[in-house]
Amino acid sequence: MERVCVVGGAGFIGSHFVARLLGDESTRRVTVFDNFSSGREWHLAEVKDDPRLGVVRDDVGNLDALTRAVDGHDTVIHLASNPDIAAAVTNPAIDFDQGTRLTHHVAEAVRKAGVGRVLYASGSGVYGDLGEIEAREDHGPMVPTSTYGASKLAGEALLASYAAMFDLTVRAFRFGNVVGSHQTHGVGYDFVRRLIADPTRLRILGDGRQSKSYIHVEDIVDAVLLAGSLAETPFDAFNVATGDYVTVTEIAELATQVVGIAAGETVFEYTGGARGWKGDVPIVRINTDKIRGLGWVNRRSGVEALRDSMTSMADDERAGRFG
Repeated sequence: MERVCVVGGAGFIGSHFVARLLGDESTRRVTVFDNFSSGREWHLAEVKDDPRLGVVRDDVGNLDALTRAVDGHDTVIHLASNPDIAAAVTNPAIDFDQGTRLTHHVAEAVRKAGVGRVLYASGSGVYGDLGEIEAREDHGPMVPTSTYGASKLAGEALLASYAAMFDLTVRAFRFGNVVGSHQTHGVGYDFVRRLIADPTRLRILGDGRQSKSYIHVEDIVDAVLLAGSLAETPFDAFNVATGDYVTVTEIAELATQVVGIAAGETVFEYTGGARGWKGDVPIVRINTDKIRGLGWVNRRSGVEALRDSMTSMADDERAGRFG
């Protein structure tokens, strides 16, 4: 992976890929393609002067511009999608417009430009609501309960078909909830923002017992680049998670600690019900034996990842660049 185009490279996850790739002397060229709707200029501040970095400010909806941008690269890392899962409750078209359609454009761009490899950010939402069942990559049938999960699954199917038809190598990665510095959305992000504004109370969607895997962005970068470098078959999918689980109430308690609020000073106000919103999967369990079989190991637990993430968010707020 000497020449890599990161679609969505100015965003939360994408900027970490860009930094990691440019930290490798064997990388000859990294192109960021981003419309900066959720990406930020300052996410790339540490690498902006690297002569190997190019930035194309455009939208993935512009197929011609995307095709020109990916031309000459050996790998495309596709991260562009709607970042707010709950947004579909009021705007159900968002995950087609900012998910499925964009993945089709990535597939067409790499086909036209002759790019050989796509690394695709999917998600655990493809499995739907399985309760305590630990989902493996070959689980079936997959019945998503959100348009976000449906869009990710559709993207996998589309890219798999392109891999079979056009000699493309694709790896899809079904992440747990990704956290870390540069984060622009998510439960930890919301909690820190609200607590800084009002440390006396915190509104929590659902009953607080929702339990999921939270993984640090640096760990998912490790997993993706490892599996991508070993890719030989046309298509494969990998779960990437820590294997431990954290409840929403535990995240709220961590957030108060990070912001510096004494125990008991914040009143937690629950909206009630098992789900945070329609389409939310309250219990997520995913098996990671497959990615670990390649030699990948997460360096942080879920709690450690969340604490580091929310500490970065609090620091960003104090520096006047929150979000």
